[in-house]
Amino acid sequence: MNIKIIATDILPTLSYKFEIVINKVFGKVFLLPDKQIMICELTKEYVLIEDFREIFSETVPFIEKYKIEKFIFDKQNLRVFHQPSMEWYFVFWKQEIYTKGLTIHRKILPQDQVAFNLAVEAGRAKIMSEYKDTVIHLIDIQYKTTISEAIES
Repeated sequence: MNIKIIATDILPTLSYKFEIVINKVFGKVFLLPDKQIMICELTKEYVLIEDFREIFSETVPFIEKYKIEKFIFDKQNLRVFHQPSMEWYFVFWKQEIYTKGLTIHRKILPQDQVAFNLAVEAGRAKIMSEYKDTVIHLIDIQYKTTISEAIES
């Protein structure tokens, strides 16, 4: 069994300068300004779509201000997959930040959550087939297993 090491736990042990720029009950957003990286860590097993949209919408000014080049989405705490949230994230939020120059995305899925991970795959395939004119095919999206790996990739 793998041990979940989320951004909150690992960042203080790494040599990168970081700060928390958004801190909510359901998630945190970290900024690594020297590397132009932003990390969004959802802290609950399920995040309401309103809260999901709120935290991601609040990242946009920071993405612009710090010219963020890489976005890491730490989903390790999630246990419930929500397709409407994923559609909004892919179709609207990614479109907006793509226009701001952010094209590198790394994702860390929950470990030992086969059903969740399969739902993510199926959801992404559905979005790709239903929203053919999005920027998804222009974005570098990779799945990693750790925060360190996502930062360095």
